Amino acid sequence: MPNAVLYNMEGKELGNYELNAAVFGIEPNKTAIHTVVVSYLANQRQGTQSALTRAEVRGGGIKPWRQKGTGRARQGSIRSPQWTGGGVVFAPKPRDYRTSVNKKVKKLALKSALSAKVLDNEILVLDSIAVEEIKTKTIAEMLKNLKVDTKALIVLPEKDEKVYRSAKNIPGVETSFVGALNVYELLKHDKLIITKDAAEKLVEVYA
Repeated sequence: MPNAVLYNMEGKELGNYELNAAVFGIEPNKTAIHTVVVSYLANQRQGTQSALTRAEVRGGGIKPWRQKGTGRARQGSIRSPQWTGGGVVFAPKPRDYRTSVNKKVKKLALKSALSAKVLDNEILVLDSIAVEEIKTKTIAEMLKNLKVDTKALIVLPEKDEKVYRSAKNIPGVETSFVGALNVYELLKHDKLIITKDAAEKLVEVYA
């Protein structure tokens, strides 16, 4: 069974915490992770880019000069692609980049990403994260106590506005909760800080 050290917000070790092998101890599947990340990034694209083709650009109805005898290259329209103000060759048009991924693959990818964090010793388990008021200093001190000075993702069992707003001004630190956790977020951050309740909830959902 994979294990992680259990900490409190002061950075004190409270002992070992046994992680569920079905979620945190599988062999990471790189293919599943890649598929889900590519799909996630594609789904973030707006697909609103647009340019005009030569058929859509205004003007250019008359031939600019006669075909022969001028010494210049023959031209049929001043709105051809080689002209300034002309149409765009293979102009991009609005399109939907969304792709769908099988639920089983998404589930496998998330468990693979979590297991990879455990294998790389990039996971910190906390007994709880309690913030009485919205204060950046509270989360900053917690990270200092845990000796976390890299990009970190804080995962809670459910959305906590106080923790979210306390952490959002710290560069490289983001907050998520079990229901919104995704593979891209896990890979983007160097450290995963997860509460004991959130880890148990992940087991309930994905084991």
